[in-house]
Parts: sequence; structure tokens; C-alpha cells
Amino acid sequence: MKVIFKKKLKDQAPNMSVGSEYEVIGIEGDSYRIVCDEGEPYLYEPEQFEVTDSTQPEFWIKEYGEDGELYAYPVAWFHNYFFERYFDNESGVVNSFWKEYERLYKIAKNA
Repeated sequence: MKVIFKKKLKDQAPNMSVGSEYEVIGIEGDSYRIVCDEGEPYLYEPEQFEVTDSTQPEFWIKEYGEDGELYAYPVAWFHNYFFERYFDNESGVVNSFWKEYERLYKIAKNA
């Protein structure tokens, strides 16, 4: 799934470039998980983007919350509070993320 960053929200997204295209690597509660220009996998609101390719990867697993919100990620990132553990720098989680990211999305970390 690909999107073009269109607008910053107040106090958010200083690390994204307006007009640039990004790969959505997951969806969490309808928010998009995207690797920003600084190389971190942050969540962003859908209204900040224009969808250029709505095709969701076949390797995503999907669940819907109680209010119908979508949660979709590769299986390795889906459970066990993966991104909370990533941002807590839990041993091995950051390296695991980047290995899966490069393998699944064919994008090098410093691309």
C-alpha cells in the first residue's frame, strides 16, 4: 500500500516530506504505520495522505476491533505489543523489525 504525504497535523510529522510517497507497512486502529524520513516506524493519521495504491500485501494478517477499526500487519509484528517493545528498545526487537522490513518490503533500512 502506497501513499503520498499531503499535510502535517499540529505538533505532528516534522519527519515527513510533503509530496513524498511512502510505503504503509501496517495499519493499527485505522492509522498508518510508515517508516518516516528519520527511519522510524511511526503511526500517522490517514487524512494526512493520498492513497496512490490501496493494495494491501498478501502477507498481512488482519483483525477488526470492537468498533470496526482495522489492525493489519505482517505476522511477526502483529502480536505481543511488538511496536511498544520496539520503541522500548527491547533486546532483539529492533533488529528483528529491520530484518523483516527489508525481507518483506525489499527496502533497505537507509533507503
